[in-house]
Order: sequence, then structure tokens, then C-alpha cells
Amino acid sequence: MFTGIVAAVGKITSVTPLEGGQDAGVRLDISSGGLPLQDVALGDSIAINGACMTVVSKTDDAFSVDVSRESLNCTAGLDATGEVNLEKALTLAERLGGHLVSGHVDGLGRVHRFEPVGESWELVIDAPQNLARFLAFKGSVVVNGVSLTVNRVEDVDTDAGKVCRFSINLIPHTISVTTLKHLRAGSKVNLEIDLIARYVERMLSLKA
Repeated sequence: MFTGIVAAVGKITSVTPLEGGQDAGVRLDISSGGLPLQDVALGDSIAINGACMTVVSKTDDAFSVDVSRESLNCTAGLDATGEVNLEKALTLAERLGGHLVSGHVDGLGRVHRFEPVGESWELVIDAPQNLARFLAFKGSVVVNGVSLTVNRVEDVDTDAGKVCRFSINLIPHTISVTTLKHLRAGSKVNLEIDLIARYVERMLSLKA
């Protein structure tokens, strides 16, 4: 489990294909960006841009993970070098500053608009329509591993079909300590819906 509060911005320094042909995944070598790794053991989980991955090797300031082809197909930002948001798994001794996050990407969104508004930034994302029922005004959503609050949500017809378009306000601090600053219109982002909403939807879908 995670909180969606990014602890450090690391960097994927190399992407190495694993053996197994075109259906194989990749090994990512990641500089920790100051994320303390002293208490991280092999087999522990670290969220990378919101996707929970298992540490397979580590040094004092870097670690490696293996990413399956299925995970690559379902996520964005894990197939090339560049900056990534990092968070170690939650412990019971830590404050839950964001919300309960599983590190399982539910779908890919696409940035519709990202522009400054006053001292903050407005991030507008088009989410797949199958996630629409989980996105609500003042509800929680995870974007590239960052726990955020939905300010506005609507269902919109586009040339590519119906999408769920939602808006988020990003304060300067969030911009400065995450990779969200690099987003542009058209960028793909990893989305995770609220954990509680997931269970509520399942309970309501079952017939008594």
C-alpha cells in the first residue's frame, strides 16, 4: 500500500530488454533521487509513477526492477529513461497524508490541458469512460503516483469517443516536487481510482 505522496523524484537511467523475445519485459535501473534505500530489501515494493514494482537489486542510491510486457502495455513512462515519481510502501508508523493507494494502474489518461491559473496550475485529463463512475467532485485520484483531488468532472463526447474529463488544481509545491511539471497536452498518464470507490462499486453491482 502507498499514500500517493511522492517521496522523491528519481530517474530511470537505463532500460534493458529481458530475455524472451518481443513478449518479454524490461529491467529498469533507477537512480533513487535521494529516496533513502537503507531500509529497502530485495523483494520490497516501490511505486514508480504510480505502478507498484518489486526491487530485484539495489545499491546505496539506486535500485532495479523488472517490468513485465503486460505492465508496459498498461502503463506510461516505464519504457524509457527519464524522471519518475517514487514512493516506498506505506508502514503503519507513517502518516497517511494522501489516501490509500494500491499501486495498481487502472487505466491510461491523456492530458487535455495543462496551464497556469494564478499562482497554481490547472491539469485537465481525459480518462477512459469505464473509469467515469469512480471519478467524483472532491474525490481522490492518483495521477502518475500523485494523490490528487478532483475539482470538476464531466462526460464529454470527443472525436475519439466519449471520455470522462476531470480537472485538478496543482499548487506550486506539487509542481516543484513531482514530475507533473513535465506534462503537456497529449501526454499519457497513469491513473488509479480511489480504493474505497472500487469496493463500493463492487458491492453495489452484486444482486442481493
